[in-house]
Amino acid sequence: MALTMFRGIKCCPFSMYPSALVARKHVFLYCTMNNSPSQTATQDKAQANAKVSTQSKKMSKVAKDYEAIIGIETHVQLSTLTKAFCTCPYNYGSQPNSSVCPICMGLPGALPVLNSKVIEYAVRLGLALNCELSFNSKFDRKQYFYPDLPKGYQISQFDVPIATGGFIDLDLPVEFGGGHRKFGITRVHMEEDAGKLLHTGNGSFSQVDLNRAGVPLLEIVSEPDMRTGIEAAEYAAELQRMVRYLGISNGNMQEGSLRCDVNVSVRPWGQIEFGTKVEIKNLNSFSAMNRAIDFEIARQELLHSQGQADQIVQETRLWEEGAQKTVTMRKKEGLADYRYFPEPDLPAVNLTIKYVDDIRDSLPELPEMKRRRYETMGLSMQDILFLVNDMDVADFFDATIAKAADVKLAANWIMGDIAAYLKNEKLSINEVKLTPEELGELIASIKSGTISGKIGKEILFELLAKGGTVQGLIKEKDLVQACVFFYYRD
Repeated sequence: MALTMFRGIKCCPFSMYPSALVARKHVFLYCTMNNSPSQTATQDKAQANAKVSTQSKKMSKVAKDYEAIIGIETHVQLSTLTKAFCTCPYNYGSQPNSSVCPICMGLPGALPVLNSKVIEYAVRLGLALNCELSFNSKFDRKQYFYPDLPKGYQISQFDVPIATGGFIDLDLPVEFGGGHRKFGITRVHMEEDAGKLLHTGNGSFSQVDLNRAGVPLLEIVSEPDMRTGIEAAEYAAELQRMVRYLGISNGNMQEGSLRCDVNVSVRPWGQIEFGTKVEIKNLNSFSAMNRAIDFEIARQELLHSQGQADQIVQETRLWEEGAQKTVTMRKKEGLADYRYFPEPDLPAVNLTIKYVDDIRDSLPELPEMKRRRYETMGLSMQDILFLVNDMDVADFFDATIAKAADVKLAANWIMGDIAAYLKNEKLSINEVKLTPEELGELIASIKSGTISGKIGKEILFELLAKGGTVQGLIKEKDLVQACVFFYYRD
């Protein structure tokens, strides 16, 4: 099916969204910022880094007088076989508008039917985030116009979300000071995704791909408990780990499966009231999130220190990776602008105690539980964070030590030579020929003195590339370590 085209929608070819939107007499004019085509990306980044460096020196003097308040709204795209309210599948990267139907497109007379997996995944995440579940919740219509929202409204949850009042625990990396953090979760609610706008290079029109319209989302709203860019990035990374452990989403930011909108405000130390918050979008990685937040904090602190706090307005800003700065996108809408009302075409969502208990009993060991268990084994936090970061790596480690392999040696082999091999070959740990049982056997053979560590490495790379068994390779290559005895006469 051909792409639907919206003529007259002018856009900036250097960003996903226009920098400002002005409505007049029902005509939408997109105002953009001009960039010189003669500047290369390298020059732009070098200049941006120089500006950031200069600004950082200035801000180091005033930062101690202000406190940043950070909250995050995270959208998680669920890995269901079909969309939230119809039987259309969703596959990332498929031909535009190839997975749409009258329900996706909001055609008259098409009625939504809720995918039960959306409820199951919402309950799984709510329990994992230590939330209180709403046994009776409902859906609402959130009204707003945008070309990639075909119905003119989004089916979401407003005043009765499915989960509220939870928290998430995490450990900061050692290189960032370490330490344990606990951040509150305000709510988790179910909703559907919009489509995707595709902007042309000359800016004369935009196209819309509705494949993503109707894909189920869970929105997780945090409490404003974070104070630095590092804390915010680690919070988002922990959510990514959690949804992957739960099996409800792949959490890939590059595919839009996990999207974070960050709210940042600054206030003088000792002030109880929050400052004016600014939302930041277009954050495609955790490192970008960290840098965008730090930039925005510095920008707001500078305005405060210069007596221009009134210039901080509630708005949505975009993160420009090339320029390493945030820029205005649009003024932020308020709740009244969305004109919520209960969704008349969907029944209420009623949970039973047995349904929730069955899901609770099926939950896997989550990242926080695994970190605490590894701590009791005597592993360092640096080792723990590496192993737990990837569920498949953690499972491989657990399977290795299940055969009585030395815990520290198993961690060292996985974090060292095996990790290096995976990186060089661009493979996941599930794609190599080595099994956890054979890694345990290799460690035991080295520890018992049957083979040396050097011979062990030779065998390891053979096992990673071709498979086989440790004992088989030792015999085949005659790799048994020779023992030399010295006799002394009196």
